[in-house]
Amino acid sequence: MSTLTVLVLLFSYNTSRSSTALVAAEGRQVTTTSKSSDSTGSTSGSSAASSTDSAGQDPSAASGSTSSAGSSGSSASSSAAKTYSGDAIMTRYGNVQVQITVKNGKITAADVLQVPMNDRHDEMINSMAVPVYNDEAVSAQSAQIDVVSGATYTWQGYTQSLQSAIDQAHL
Repeated sequence: MSTLTVLVLLFSYNTSRSSTALVAAEGRQVTTTSKSSDSTGSTSGSSAASSTDSAGQDPSAASGSTSSAGSSGSSASSSAAKTYSGDAIMTRYGNVQVQITVKNGKITAADVLQVPMNDRHDEMINSMAVPVYNDEAVSAQSAQIDVVSGATYTWQGYTQSLQSAIDQAHL
């Protein structure tokens, strides 16, 4: 009887919080990807970022897809801030795409254009990990950032996309 009680309690325990509250608490916006979306962060200038469809994802589970247009230039040395969108990197759970803002040859901001948000687990992990990755990218001024425990796949996609954006910016 005690085994049955333990199993009932284990399976009824709610381990995640609402991602909306987490995102609101962080004051950051995290976008989502779905199977039916083919978002391309368009750039004007030397190159354009491309995206591939995420495989194996239920489009009804995602809340939508956001694409963002960023301007890009060929030189990172001017004083005007310029944005560069990295390649969309396919991970096990969906695409990850990073955009950086560069001013005076320094990364001043890093934001995600795409990150998997297909279920509550994705929402919980990425709403906590992405702000950390964004801050680390600005602090490190490179793609050499630490992984957040539990968000390894996001980290792999994030660092690859970040490096692609850094390469475009010629940093």
